[in-house]
Amino acid sequence: MRPDRARSGDESLRHVAVPYASDEAFVSVTVPRVRAALGEGRRVLVITGPATFGLLADALGRDAGRVDSRDASSWYSHPYRTLAALHDYTRDRRTFVIGEPGWEDRSGREVTELIRYESVVNAALRARPAILWCLYDVRKVPAGVLDHTQVTHPLLLGPEGEAAGARFVDPHDLVLDTDRAPLPEPRGDAKTFGFTARELKRLRRTVGDYARAAGMNGDLITSLVLSASEVAANSIEHGAGHGTITMWVEDGELVCEIADPGGALDDPLPGYIPPEPGSPRGYGLWISRQLCDLVELRAEGGLLRVRLRLAMGS
Repeated sequence: MRPDRARSGDESLRHVAVPYASDEAFVSVTVPRVRAALGEGRRVLVITGPATFGLLADALGRDAGRVDSRDASSWYSHPYRTLAALHDYTRDRRTFVIGEPGWEDRSGREVTELIRYESVVNAALRARPAILWCLYDVRKVPAGVLDHTQVTHPLLLGPEGEAAGARFVDPHDLVLDTDRAPLPEPRGDAKTFGFTARELKRLRRTVGDYARAAGMNGDLITSLVLSASEVAANSIEHGAGHGTITMWVEDGELVCEIADPGGALDDPLPGYIPPEPGSPRGYGLWISRQLCDLVELRAEGGLLRVRLRLAMGS
C-alpha cells in the first residue's frame, strides 16, 4: 500500500487554528510542518494566495515540487463547494492541508457562511486521517473572525504547540447570530404556487418559466430548477406530502422559498455533510447547498421554510 493511502485505525481529524503576525512567522511555522508531513507520507495541499505560497515554495526548495497548491480566491469562493472539494481530497489518504481564505472583502453573509463551513468541517471530516491547519494573518483578518476561530477549531497553535481550545463548540450545537433571526417576508410582487407529489414536473416547469421571464442566466436556471425540485421532493417524501413555492427577485438574486407544513427537520446539520457514496438518501439539501448561493431554513409553527437564493447572472 502506498504511504499516502495508508491509514491508522485510531487517527482522525486534527483541525487547528494557526494565527501568525508576519511573513517570517508564516515561514517558520509552516515549513517544518510541511516537511514533517511529507516525511510521514502524507499528501500535502496548500491553499493560499500566490505571494504567500511563493514564500513557502522558496523556503521549501526542492520539496515545493511535492506539494499540491490551489489559489485561495477560487477555492474558497463558495464554502460548500469548498467542503465538497476538501472531502474529496482527503478521502482514502493521509493528508496535511494548509488553508488560508481571504476574509477582508467579504460581505457579512459571506463571512457567516465561511465561519459555518469552518465549523462543519469538524463533522464532515471527523473520521479522516487528516491534519487541517487554518491560517489567519492577524494583520488582515477582522477581529470578529479571529474571535470565532476559537469556537470553530478544537485545537489552537500557540508558542508551546497545539493546545485544546476551551471555547470550541461542536458543529451540531453551533448557533450563529443570524440563525434564529426571522426570515424577511417575501416581496409584495412574489408569486406563489402549490405542489403535490403528482405535480413535480409542473413545479419544475413553473420555476424555470419564472426564472426565464425574470431574466436569469440560462445555466443558472438549471441549477435553480434542480435545487427547488430536490427540496420539494424531500417535502413530499418526508414532510406533509404537499407544500407551496414562492418566488421573487431581490438584490440581483432570484429567491425561491419552498414551504412544507409537515414540520421541522431533525438533522442539526441539514445538507451540510456530504452523503456517503452509494447512499440512496441525503442528497436533496446537499445538492441545493452546492448549486445555490445561499440556503436558509426556518421552522416555525409547524411550517418548515427552505429559502434558496441564486444570483441572476449576466
